[in-house]
Amino acid sequence: MSRDMSYDAVMARQNGIMKKAVGIDYDEFELGGLAFDYEKMMREVGYSIEDIIKIQQQASVGNTPLIELKNITKLVRAVSPRGKGARIFIKDEAANPSGSFKDRRASVSAYRAKEQGYEGMIAATSGNYGAAVASQAARRGLKCIIVQEVFDSQGRGQPEILEKGRKCEAFGADVIQLTVGPELFYQSLRMLEETGYFNASLYTPFGIAGIETLGYELAGQVKECAGRYPDAVVITHAGGGNVTGTARGLMKAGCTDTKIIGASVDLAGLHMASDRDFNRKAFTTGHTGFGVPFATWPDRSDVPRNAARLLRYLDRYVLVTQGDVFYMTEALSQLEGMERGPAGNTSLAAAFAIAREMDRDEILVVQETEYTGAGKMPSSQLTFAKRMGEKVYRGDTSEDKPGKRIVIPLSPSQIKPKDVDLMQLKRSYIKNCIENSHVNKLSEKDVEFLTQETKLDGDEVEGIINGLEIR
Repeated sequence: MSRDMSYDAVMARQNGIMKKAVGIDYDEFELGGLAFDYEKMMREVGYSIEDIIKIQQQASVGNTPLIELKNITKLVRAVSPRGKGARIFIKDEAANPSGSFKDRRASVSAYRAKEQGYEGMIAATSGNYGAAVASQAARRGLKCIIVQEVFDSQGRGQPEILEKGRKCEAFGADVIQLTVGPELFYQSLRMLEETGYFNASLYTPFGIAGIETLGYELAGQVKECAGRYPDAVVITHAGGGNVTGTARGLMKAGCTDTKIIGASVDLAGLHMASDRDFNRKAFTTGHTGFGVPFATWPDRSDVPRNAARLLRYLDRYVLVTQGDVFYMTEALSQLEGMERGPAGNTSLAAAFAIAREMDRDEILVVQETEYTGAGKMPSSQLTFAKRMGEKVYRGDTSEDKPGKRIVIPLSPSQIKPKDVDLMQLKRSYIKNCIENSHVNKLSEKDVEFLTQETKLDGDEVEGIINGLEIR
């Protein structure tokens, strides 16, 4: 009897498919109610951070340079009050094999897949992660399928996504390209079931543990060159894995006082699953379309429990405009001789503004760069935006309107961070947690779990719960 491969039937089998494809029984971590044992889940990786460093060294991943941006720091100080303008450093993750920090993420999954006898790997992503998985699969002699959401209903593909698809193919992956909609998860589930390949999800403990080496390495490099740990690290935030992994690595290195700052491009008003809006965003990652939903409900991911839990670690979350990022992309190229892609330049734009608030003797680190290419360059992105009917001009950045106007700053002094209310995100997360778990009464374990998830104390969590009228 043939298996039912209809959308509803495949989605109904997703838990079984995922368990087989990841090799983790997520039920082992559940504590009843809404709580689960997060640290036990992370220990399921089975490799220490020293082990992971060795795994990554085998695949030429990591040990990327830390570069002080002296010219950009000079520009910061020129537009800052006297005594302000922190030293800015950048971790050049573009030096990894596929050109981004996501090689760290993919390296552990590829090692695990090979170790467990999987024939290949599958990832559903339109971003740099697909190239990283394809690269690491090639390194380990594994087959690879990347499922991409690329086109709108008119067959138009966003230049950056097309660029990444070409990179995946260059590493030997089979690339399945889809139109925007619910097919992405369905198709990846089908592929996993039909092939028996490893699910190289962005959100497994393996992926997050791979990023821990970034924070760990960064801490050591800053201490070696400056004699102390960084005061703050700015991290591009999309699904939360970048923040989570880097923060955990910093903590393992001893950076308990380093401020963790997330940064996203403000794309408020654009719906990521909308056919109309899909190609009206100039950035395919590191934006609020992922950043806010994944902060307030991380378990919307393709695994039962998402290992990316950024509210456990985040001290501040800021937004920058599309124009801010394009400006800083050009500044990095023309002042520092480093042509890099948009994701890392999101955190660079935020860092530029935040450095103006900090003292001159403080150290601020931009945690990543990414490779650039024809589809990622500002000229390509802005040309496509104009084709989609958006206005592009230099002027007052407060006029920037996602999907309608991209406003490039006239002066670097115009780049200012817009703070997101972290407490509001935490309230939304707690509300979603309770509603999605369908609990009638919270246990002590549940409340303790929520304090860990939100970095709040018990009284603060109880106050939020009472405000939601949950009993």
